[in-house]
Amino acid sequence: MSEDEARGAQARGSGGRNAKSLHSGKGRPGIARAGAGGGRPAGGKAQPGPPGLAAREAALAILIKVIRDRVPLPALLDEASALPGFKALSAQDKALVRAMLDTALRHRGEIEMAITRRLERPLDAAAHRLSALLHLGAAQILYLDVPDHAAINLAVTAAGRDRRTGRTKGLVNSVLRRIARERSEVLAGAEPEENAPGWLRTRWLENWGAARAEAIFAAHAETPPLDLSVRGDPAEVAALLGGSVLATGSVRLARRPAVSTLAGYNEGLWWVQDAAAAVPAQLLGEVAGRRVADLCAAPGGKTAQLAASGAHVTAVEKSRSRVRRLAGNLSRLRLSAELAEADILSFTPAEPFDAILLDAPCTATGTARRHPDLVWTKAPEEIASLALLQAKMLERVAGWLKPGGILVYATCSLEPEEGERQAAAFTAGRGDVEFLPLTAGEFPALAAFITPEGYFRSLPGMPLGEGEAGAAGMDGFFAARWRRAG
Repeated sequence: MSEDEARGAQARGSGGRNAKSLHSGKGRPGIARAGAGGGRPAGGKAQPGPPGLAAREAALAILIKVIRDRVPLPALLDEASALPGFKALSAQDKALVRAMLDTALRHRGEIEMAITRRLERPLDAAAHRLSALLHLGAAQILYLDVPDHAAINLAVTAAGRDRRTGRTKGLVNSVLRRIARERSEVLAGAEPEENAPGWLRTRWLENWGAARAEAIFAAHAETPPLDLSVRGDPAEVAALLGGSVLATGSVRLARRPAVSTLAGYNEGLWWVQDAAAAVPAQLLGEVAGRRVADLCAAPGGKTAQLAASGAHVTAVEKSRSRVRRLAGNLSRLRLSAELAEADILSFTPAEPFDAILLDAPCTATGTARRHPDLVWTKAPEEIASLALLQAKMLERVAGWLKPGGILVYATCSLEPEEGERQAAAFTAGRGDVEFLPLTAGEFPALAAFITPEGYFRSLPGMPLGEGEAGAAGMDGFFAARWRRAG
């Protein structure tokens, strides 16, 4: 799959927020301008900058949009990739942009603490560009293999090339030099729980307890491995790529190279999908020859699983662009499915299904280790609005099952309102479906993730089997299963 399934979940869970254009807004930094030279001096015309400056200006513009406007990073990177300035960057500089953004967002709370403790007084709340400059510089010094002098000099140069930060060059220089001198002290005092906003920290502590919340924060501070679902024998793909086969059947690679450069990509032997995201389709049981619906299907990881298992899949997705992406992914994998561009709240199937997988829109907080921007772009009120949407979807699709048909509901959320509480309310409110608990006997590889109620619940930080590969765990996911009466 050309996109990680978790990234698709983040897009589905964005709550319909419209991303503001990277190059819109008077006086705001934009990728097109940044790629052409990185900024304008107070006196006027932009001048070419030193090597690496354009990449840092590109990352700067994107980071400001994520933090100030709460726009999800995937949407901004998609937009940036189409702009001339970003296209002009070398492959190495594009990789540096991604690394800087991922690192600055993954460690944002820790970096904020390091900067604040080295300022004489707090930054103005509206000093977005200055704050972003300091965060990117500190991210390179503390967590990336960038020489201190290069990180500091380029940050100071970038500050001087924009009228909003032209007078802060001395501040940028002194703060970053001090962070570089005191690197060991900063890293020793790093607190991973700071890398999420206070409202989420409070929720996770209350819902999961101190030990599990601490494990979640620790997992978010680490770059996760690359997980693949495969078409064929996982052991053969693992041998081909130098990976490990997990207990759930996913193949895990410790390194994260460019996906399209890996063996088997062009042949469609595998697709990118976190091990947790691969579980819900497995809960449907034997699907060969059966008519199965995959709802909210893009980018298509679960559709691919079902099709590869011999199911006759109807994949429903309301976004036209995401339907196109889904079709492209299936084409690469040499798999087929019936694609329907429709909102499931108004869609009516031609005939009932033997099984339905509803991977519902959600806050996607379970995927934050793969998408560290996510915790900074969500708002508390989204949980209730998405839970309401999920309930409506469950009510509508339950009637699409044949008697005896199986329904699996899943979300990549850590919030009980979108998981455990949603499933309990649905079970209590429907007389035509019966809850079908998961058991360790039926799914031995998932024994550690099956709750006393019979749900599947994974949390970042929970190990997935023995060995180094399993120790990395998987994303946070919830799934529950029902059978249609009759």
